[in-house]
Amino acid sequence: MSAVIAVTDLTKRYRGVTALDGISFSLAENRIHGLLGRNGAGKTTLMQILTGQHFATSGQVSVFGQHPYENEQVLARMSFIKESQTYPTNLRVTHVLRAARLVYPSWNEEFAQRLVEVFQLPRGRNVRKLSRGMLSALGIVVGLASRAPLTFFDEPYLGLDAVARQHFYDHLLADYTEHPRTIVLSTHLIDEVSDLIEHVLLLDRGRLLLDVEAEALRGQVVTVSGPVAAVQEFARTGTELHRASLGGTTRLTVRGDFGPAAQDRARALGLVLEASSLQDIVVRLSTATDSSTPTPAGVTSEETIR
Repeated sequence: MSAVIAVTDLTKRYRGVTALDGISFSLAENRIHGLLGRNGAGKTTLMQILTGQHFATSGQVSVFGQHPYENEQVLARMSFIKESQTYPTNLRVTHVLRAARLVYPSWNEEFAQRLVEVFQLPRGRNVRKLSRGMLSALGIVVGLASRAPLTFFDEPYLGLDAVARQHFYDHLLADYTEHPRTIVLSTHLIDEVSDLIEHVLLLDRGRLLLDVEAEALRGQVVTVSGPVAAVQEFARTGTELHRASLGGTTRLTVRGDFGPAAQDRARALGLVLEASSLQDIVVRLSTATDSSTPTPAGVTSEETIR
């Protein structure tokens, strides 16, 4: 499977602030990639560089085998739908869709009109009179109906209620299945999209913490609970990400190599072993960087200080 995006040692600095810190990765074609991380992690900066809106301070960027900046051959094959998408204030909804039809070579008008009905968008209304949710829905319509070979969604759901967000996820997955393309989805609602994401990029403070298949990641991070000594014994080969204790019982989130035999081993030690959700994994890995280094699973914080 060929790479649509290849990034090597990419760094971006703004007046002494490092937004991206020497990151390297590649994204395979026809996959749904989750670009995850806290606010200020560098996600939007990365997407702006990949879509030719900003220069990198250093490093190499390749999109469809070329540099994206002012490259019509590359830019014509991508769509970037960002939070708080803006449009000229004199345009109506129907004008935005008409312009999109001219811009995107793979635009599907029938799909666009179907989505307009799904999201109940008023075709004749001026975009400046749309609610925040309707503006988000309009961006989603453009992003999905463009069927661009590379589509970025940067927090596309602002203002959408739960029903509208589910419409987005359902239509994204259904259309992606029929018309495969490369999708990069940046979102904070990780639990809602966890079943969509096939590959995970996790950024934190400009650094790349994860570049891994989503299914493989779920097998690397587990939560184990039970008596303190038994939990310590089970998790001694892993890296502790989070600990909560009450009396003689400990609940530990740990990252390591826990194969199929882990459940039997936990049961033998009298422990309860649970798979961690993608959202919990992202939260635990991100907050683990708030200290200098994660604590080894078999060592308490007090022991580390000593």
